[in-house]
Amino acid sequence: MAVEQSVVTEAWAVERPSPAARGPLRRVRRAVGPPGPDGLLLEVGACGVCRTDLHLAEGDLPPRAPGRVPGHEIVGRVLAVGAAVRGFAPGDRAGVAWLAWTCGTCRYCRAGRENLCPAARWTGWDVDGGYARHVVADARYAYRLPEGPPDEELAPLLCAGLIGYRALERAELPPGGRLGVYGYGASAHLTAQLALARGATVHVLTRSAAARRLALELGAASARDAAEGPPEPLDAAILFAPAGDLVPVALAALDRGGTLAVAGIHLTDVPPLDYDRHLFRERTLRSVTANTRADGRAYLAEVARHPPVVHVRRYPFEAADAALADLAAGRVTGVAVLLAGPGSGQVPGLRP
Repeated sequence: MAVEQSVVTEAWAVERPSPAARGPLRRVRRAVGPPGPDGLLLEVGACGVCRTDLHLAEGDLPPRAPGRVPGHEIVGRVLAVGAAVRGFAPGDRAGVAWLAWTCGTCRYCRAGRENLCPAARWTGWDVDGGYARHVVADARYAYRLPEGPPDEELAPLLCAGLIGYRALERAELPPGGRLGVYGYGASAHLTAQLALARGATVHVLTRSAAARRLALELGAASARDAAEGPPEPLDAAILFAPAGDLVPVALAALDRGGTLAVAGIHLTDVPPLDYDRHLFRERTLRSVTANTRADGRAYLAEVARHPPVVHVRRYPFEAADAALADLAAGRVTGVAVLLAGPGSGQVPGLRP
């Protein structure tokens, strides 16, 4: 059914980008909806807290509009659907990811590379995201989600999991190969489990002692500081940490013909590379840009067969600033998730 009226909801918006410790989010209320012909109106149950949200809040990614609501790992229930929507009905469980819309006509879209569409729009950057009680999304870019797993365990799959899946594909890890994972946060701990399910040997390189312990608990063959390096040459590696100085470190750890995929949307400057040490013998350096809807469907099907252990740190909706501050300070092991819960839409006392 289509709705004719908006819902007044509660949300967190980026008022003025600043360091997370200073509280760059502002709690607001605003109208959401109604959904357009292709839209869904969702009541949000949970939204993952992604490092991209942190980059937006701190200004590494300049907000595309004032007062943007971040969040793009959204799990919710459909309240209403637009007139042209097929495949969703009120009451269905749905997921909303980073890719919000593409043109469908450019050469990238026509070639199945819609993640490179120059006109693409992104959830929580171009359109308001899931740090809210309600959100509107394009049904064509949403995912039907299974019943069963709790919202907070599904939410991280919609970005942390998806970008890790694409990074693993881009790294071209051979069957039974040796994978290096640099950084071990939200995306890395899901991606490492996916590689293990495919039969890989996984070596984790991270400065966090807590993350190293978690990596070993979840099946990594080794877990060391990046400066120490892996115990054997790598067939492929993925860099999740937003640290450009790790690019030459990871390239040097590759065996002949190995590939390094850089998974982050933001990276500090990369130091000069030495051709012989870092690139010669057909080593490859690749970036990763978002994911396609086909990636999303393939990944969700694969994790349905091999469900990962999602190491969740839960935050109440009211603690969005604290979640970002903890992420910025390295106090989150695994994934941080905001729990929105049922919302009445009436939020007295908030500044509009």
